[in-house]
Amino acid sequence: RAGLLKGGESEEPSIVPGKPLQSPLYLAVTREHEDDWESMPPKENDKLSTAQVAYIKDWIAGGAPWPDVKRITELLEQKDPWAIEGGLLVKTSGGLSEDWTNRKYDPKNLWAYQPVKRPPIPMDSINPIDAFINVRIPDGLKPAPEADRLTLIRRATFDLTGLPPTPEEIESFVNDIELDAYKSLIERLLASPHYGEQWGRHWLDVVRYADSGGFANDFERPNAWRYRDYIIRSFNEDKPYDQFIREQIAGDEIHPNSTENKIAVGFLRMGPWEQTGMAVARVTRQFFLDDVTDSVGQVFLGHALQCARCHDHKFDPIPTRDYYSMQAVFANTQFAEVNAPFQPSENTEGLEIHKKYHQLRNDENKRMLGGLPKERVTPNDFGRERLGRKWSTLFSWGLDRYRPIAFTVYNGKTRFQKKIASRQQKPAGDLGTKTAPEKTAILTGGDLFSPADPVAPGALSVVGLKVDIPKEVNGRRTALAKWITHKDNPLTARVMVNRVWQYHFGRGLAGNPNNFGATGKKSTHPELLDWLASEFMTKGWSVKQLHRLIMTSETYRRDSTHPDVDQLAELDSEG
Repeated sequence: RAGLLKGGESEEPSIVPGKPLQSPLYLAVTREHEDDWESMPPKENDKLSTAQVAYIKDWIAGGAPWPDVKRITELLEQKDPWAIEGGLLVKTSGGLSEDWTNRKYDPKNLWAYQPVKRPPIPMDSINPIDAFINVRIPDGLKPAPEADRLTLIRRATFDLTGLPPTPEEIESFVNDIELDAYKSLIERLLASPHYGEQWGRHWLDVVRYADSGGFANDFERPNAWRYRDYIIRSFNEDKPYDQFIREQIAGDEIHPNSTENKIAVGFLRMGPWEQTGMAVARVTRQFFLDDVTDSVGQVFLGHALQCARCHDHKFDPIPTRDYYSMQAVFANTQFAEVNAPFQPSENTEGLEIHKKYHQLRNDENKRMLGGLPKERVTPNDFGRERLGRKWSTLFSWGLDRYRPIAFTVYNGKTRFQKKIASRQQKPAGDLGTKTAPEKTAILTGGDLFSPADPVAPGALSVVGLKVDIPKEVNGRRTALAKWITHKDNPLTARVMVNRVWQYHFGRGLAGNPNNFGATGKKSTHPELLDWLASEFMTKGWSVKQLHRLIMTSETYRRDSTHPDVDQLAELDSEG
C-alpha cells in the first residue's frame, strides 16, 4: 500500500484513497484516459473485465484498505479458503493439486448435480404447478385472484409472440363464453409463426447470436441469418429439445448430408471472431475454443466453465482437467462456408430482388475500377480506384447473403474438405484442413504457450454420467451431445425448464439461469423444478407442452397486484 501511495516514475501516487477518478491506477485500467495515462495492461487482449475494474473502483472508493501482516500470513497459510469443514467430498477427474482434489463442499451447493427425481405432488390440484406453489404460501396469506380477461390475453400474447393482441382479438376473447376459451387462446398463439420469432429471439440471446463477427472490424456474417431462421423454425415445429441440442452441437456428424443440420451447427460459430488475422493465429484459434467450451457449458449445462480455464474452479467441483477435456472435443472443429441449397421451409422471399440489386451495384463498381485512363492518371484517380475496390468488396460480401451457403463447421476427415476445395472462392477465415486429431493439453494459467499435461476428450466428471468419446476425429461432438441430452444428465432439463419459467415470470426458479453452481442463486422451489424437469423429459422434451403446463396454471393466471399489499409486504422479507 505504501508503494501505491508513493507512486513510481511519475512521482504521483497510484491511488488516492476514496477518490477513484483521481487515481491513476483506476484511470489506467479503464482504458478510457489514454491521453493522460497509458492503458494497463498494455495489450488489449489482456484488459481487465468490467467486473474486475469495478472491484478496483470500489476498493479505492472504500479507502483502499489493506490487510495487516497478521492477516496476510493467515491467508498464505490457509490451504483452501473455499473448502467447507465437515462438507462432502465429491469425486471428479482430479484437480491440479491434492488439496483441491480432496476439498469438501457444502451439500446445499451440490443440488444441481443430484439426479432428477420426480417428487410426489404435495396436494390436490388440477395443475401440479399450483400444488407446489400453494403449499409454500404462508399461513394466513391468500394468493392473488385471477387476472381479468384483458390482462390475460395481453400477458399470453406478449409472452408467446412478443406482439400486442389486436383490438379484434381482444374483443373476441373477452366476449368468448366457452369454458375452454383460454386454452384455445394458448393453442392459437402457439400455432402462430410469431411464436418461433419470439422464443427464437430468447434463444439467440442465450447463444450469443450476432450478424457480425465482433472485435475491431466487426465484419458482417452474411449467411448467419440461416441459423437464425433455423432456430425460429425449430421452435415453431416444436422440435424435441434433446434433438435441438444434438443438431446444434453435432448435426453435421449425425446427418452429414442434411442441409438443415449443416446450418444448425452454426451455433458453434456464433462467438466473436477476428477476420483480419491477429498477430498469432494460434491465439485467435484458442479464443474460438475457449468461447465454444464456455458457451456449451452455459447454454446447455448452466455452468460458466471459463472459471476453470486458468485453475481448478474456486467454488464448484469442476477441475481444469475437465475444462480442457471438453475443449478437446472441439479440437478438430474447423470453420467453413459450404454450398447448402435453400430448403422449402426457409423464408427466401425477396432474395432474388435484393440479389439483383447487389449484382447491379457490384457491376457498377467494377466499371468504376475499369474506367480509369491508362495514360493520364492523377492523384484523384488513385482515390477513385481505392474507393471502387472498397465498394466492390463490400457489395461482393453483400451478395453472399443471397447465396445458398451455410455458415457452418466441419471435422478434419469429413467430406467438407473436398467441398471447400471445389469452390471457386474459398471462404474468408477458413482455418484450413486438419487430417489428424489435434492434441489438447492443460494450459498453465490459461496461457496458450505454456502447455502442461495432455488430456483426452471428455465432459464434466462431477455429473457422474459416463461419456464415451472416440479418439478419432469424427464422432466426438456427437458423443458429447448424447451425453448432454442423456436422461440421466441432471443439468440439461433443469436448465431449460428454468429458462422457460424465467421468460414467463421474469425470474427463474433458480435465479441465475447460466449458473447452477455454488455462486448462483438456489432454486426457490426445488421440488417444482425437479417435477417440471421430469415432466419435460417424459413429454418428449416438448417446449410447447411446457408452455401449456405453465400458462394454464392458476399461478400464471393470477393478477400481478395483491389485494392485501400491507400483509404481503409484512410476510415477504424481500419486499
